[in-house]
Amino acid sequence: MIRVMLVDDQELLRAGFRMVLGAQPDIEVVAEAGDGAAALEVLKTAAVDVVLMDVRMPVMDGVEATRRIEGPKVLILTTFDLDEYAFAAVKAGAAGFLLKDVPPGDLIEAIRVVHAGDAVVAPTTLRRMLDRFAAQLPSGEPVAAGELTPREREVLLMVARGLSNMEIAARLEVAEATVKTHLGRVLAKLGLRDRAQVVVYAYESGLIVPSPRPEV
Repeated sequence: MIRVMLVDDQELLRAGFRMVLGAQPDIEVVAEAGDGAAALEVLKTAAVDVVLMDVRMPVMDGVEATRRIEGPKVLILTTFDLDEYAFAAVKAGAAGFLLKDVPPGDLIEAIRVVHAGDAVVAPTTLRRMLDRFAAQLPSGEPVAAGELTPREREVLLMVARGLSNMEIAARLEVAEATVKTHLGRVLAKLGLRDRAQVVVYAYESGLIVPSPRPEV
């Protein structure tokens, strides 16, 4: 059973999500909160696997709350695409983000994917965000990818450019399982959680340079 916590200052929205998720045999809404600070208090005693977190809230927003959460995976909810708050939340450790008007089926699948340990934000979408908010990235960061093998570095760069495991496998002419193994080693060596953080790392370390004309 996937234990979910809903964090949003709109009670009506929480009720809608609770109804959708409560109908799933493998998902249970076990806690709720109206802001980030309240969520942190609830998490001191509640056993939660995935936090569905609004990014903009009073008292404490979703970015700061995400930064302070340890253990549960965080899935950010935002009102519009290419949101700088959602970008900040991914950098703070969120496993991805969804628009608030996401279809119920996509929301359910996203929770399952995040619980399984992967990111739900598409690397291509995250790259667009990084291009758009490139000014917020630190400059002159040293590249700490020296421990990676040449093949692991190849996989890192392909993931950062938005390729799926299947696409990477086709380009390298290896099995998809081999790509997963390489990616797992990249995550372990660099201390990253998922594909989303691989993309952020590649930009911050200078392995990929933001586009001069970001997509809108």
